[in-house]
Amino acid sequence: MVVKKNIIIGLTIMCLLVGPLSIASAVGAADWPMFQYNLDHTGYLNESSDFTPAAWLFKTGGSILSAPSIADKLMYFGSTDGIFYALNLNDGTQVWDYSTQGNITGSSVVRGDNVYFGSMDSYFYALDKKNGDSVWKYRTGNSIESSPAADNETIYFGSDDQRLYALDLDNGTLKWQFQTQNAVKSSPSVYNGTVFFGSDDGKVYAVNKNGTKLWSYDTGNAVRSSPAIYNGTLYIGTDNGNFYALNTNDGSIKWSYDFNDSVRSSALLDPNDNSLFVGSDNGNITSLDMRDGTLKWSVSVGNVKSTPALMGDDVVVGSDSGTVYVLNKYSGKEDWSYAPGYYLFNSAFSTPIIYGDDIFVGAADGSMYALNYDKKSGPTSVYLYYVSAIVIVVVVGLLAFRSVRGRRKKE
Repeated sequence: MVVKKNIIIGLTIMCLLVGPLSIASAVGAADWPMFQYNLDHTGYLNESSDFTPAAWLFKTGGSILSAPSIADKLMYFGSTDGIFYALNLNDGTQVWDYSTQGNITGSSVVRGDNVYFGSMDSYFYALDKKNGDSVWKYRTGNSIESSPAADNETIYFGSDDQRLYALDLDNGTLKWQFQTQNAVKSSPSVYNGTVFFGSDDGKVYAVNKNGTKLWSYDTGNAVRSSPAIYNGTLYIGTDNGNFYALNTNDGSIKWSYDFNDSVRSSALLDPNDNSLFVGSDNGNITSLDMRDGTLKWSVSVGNVKSTPALMGDDVVVGSDSGTVYVLNKYSGKEDWSYAPGYYLFNSAFSTPIIYGDDIFVGAADGSMYALNYDKKSGPTSVYLYYVSAIVIVVVVGLLAFRSVRGRRKKE
């Protein structure tokens, strides 16, 4: 009886570990062509779509640290294996790939017939979005970790060579470059004809479209967060733990909030509710009032370097704890979560994006995950097999121990 009971317990544990596989029924979204969706980096989209995907995962040979881009039902992203991928959004099958000579950690921009991205091999690339053929590439003086922003016929991005670049979209020729005093890992935003970005020299910069500095704000520490902008206010975090709201006209401070730890996450803005959502290395995802920085709520989810996304009344955020959280935007209460490592094989998640009823998010384990928001589920992780093996070993060990102990009692 004891042996049978242990077997039943073991099988029950294994069943509980199996995540459901589901089919999504999309009811809202359009293309997501760049980091945080648009040039203002507001990170919010609410449009109709006939997209009907399945939950899936795609494995690369390195970590996926950046958010994907979506156009015409194809997904584009890079990996630290040095390869840039294009996947079919419906089922996660690979359409094409392109190899670079360095890690790819920034997001891409899809514009017209091309997709644009930078690599840590110091090159910035333009590829044909349909087949991955090279259109042009431009070499900078160091690694490129910044995600680009395209406006009109110009694309902007930062480099670890301490410069912000402005290139011609069509042929990659240099229009101008702006020199800072340290690496530019922050991703630029464009608002009312001005380019805004942060630098590791501790400053937030405003540069006009001719490459001339309009103003800078000295935060005292590296700025790797990317600016989000709404209604004349720029929101950005810093490595000194302060989060700032700055006037886009002159860089004057409107308010600040101290997180007591680095803020490399960029802010998600929800103007309808006057809320912003941002993660930090203090282990929390936090909601602040956009108008004055008043705390609305803060919830422990593990360190968050990625940027949240908004889906209806929920905030979606990937954590370094190895979990994707879906939280109520008004209270921070957890609606549901997805942990493909089953809390044993945790892997940090990148910035999620929303498309219809699906959540797409990359992870440091090298996987791109397609999760179903409506069904509250995701694909069965490859880690299931490892967890199952551990459970089997534990159950067998327990049975052997019980058997040995039973024999000793009889003796």
